[in-house]
Amino acid sequence: MIIREQRMEIEKKTLASWATLSANSLGRDREEELCPVRTCFARDRDRILHSNEFRRLKHKTQVFIAPKGDHFRERMTHTLEVMQIARSIARGLFLNEDLTEAIALGHDLGHTPFGHAGEAALNKLYPGGFEHNVQSLRVVERLARDGKGLNLTKEVRDGILNHRTAHHPFTPEGEIVRLSDKIAYVNHDIQDAIRAGRLREADLPAVCTKMLGNTSSHRISALVYDVITNSGEDGIRMSNEMNAVFSELRQYMFDNLYLSDENREEAMKGERLLTVLYEHYLEHPGSMPLLFEQIAEEEGRARAVCDYLAGMSDQYAIHDFESIHIPQSRLGFTGV
Repeated sequence: MIIREQRMEIEKKTLASWATLSANSLGRDREEELCPVRTCFARDRDRILHSNEFRRLKHKTQVFIAPKGDHFRERMTHTLEVMQIARSIARGLFLNEDLTEAIALGHDLGHTPFGHAGEAALNKLYPGGFEHNVQSLRVVERLARDGKGLNLTKEVRDGILNHRTAHHPFTPEGEIVRLSDKIAYVNHDIQDAIRAGRLREADLPAVCTKMLGNTSSHRISALVYDVITNSGEDGIRMSNEMNAVFSELRQYMFDNLYLSDENREEAMKGERLLTVLYEHYLEHPGSMPLLFEQIAEEEGRARAVCDYLAGMSDQYAIHDFESIHIPQSRLGFTGV
């Protein structure tokens, strides 16, 4: 028996009856020769991890745009923390960790530069509207590997598309990632906001710290344990009491950080920059890389420009703006 088949047998013997088994996967759009070592979900995880789109996440904003400091989160560290939390819950419930990891690693591949400010900008600019979860699916299906896509399994693609609050993945592993995303960003954004001097631990709602603890580690541990002990075949959930407290903490972060005047002021700079780039590439055919010019021919220029800008890192977008709109001297400066 080859290694992959041994792993599939182990899944059948050790995972919960309601887990998503790799042996029962709905498969890929294009058939491929099976890997002798990895299950289909483990293979999907590795494909995402080794993609260019995943690497670019390290230069995309989480909350703070261009923070001065090495310890602030960006989109990649957020993704890795979501993966860790989701894997802990999956392991506690005896669900499929490979599938959970793959969905978690891919859930934000379509996020824009400048975080949700960039998403808001493209949503206004692109006639079809823009949602980062939909773009994440487009990345793995259409844009990755120079337009070939990653050809992931249906279960992973569904989890990526449906990781937002109002959506409902069809696997329990997808539901875990959907909930872990919120657990991760609320807690690490508290840490970053305290580090930036924007919040104080003492300012957090007392009912939240009383139930969850005074550190990020305590809060995450409490939330993870609550999800494990209150979930089952009928759904992935927190207890009613924990959900109420967590919802209050999340709302506190929206009121005092995400929607604050200071955060909005920086976000508007990112929105304006992307707006200028969007208009530039609409007006200059042939100015984008070949893949996106091909998309422009097949699906329209607006679609191609949206794809191109969404894939940029913060640094690349700023550099691109400067190279297009700021005069570049070709002479050495010698003074007056």
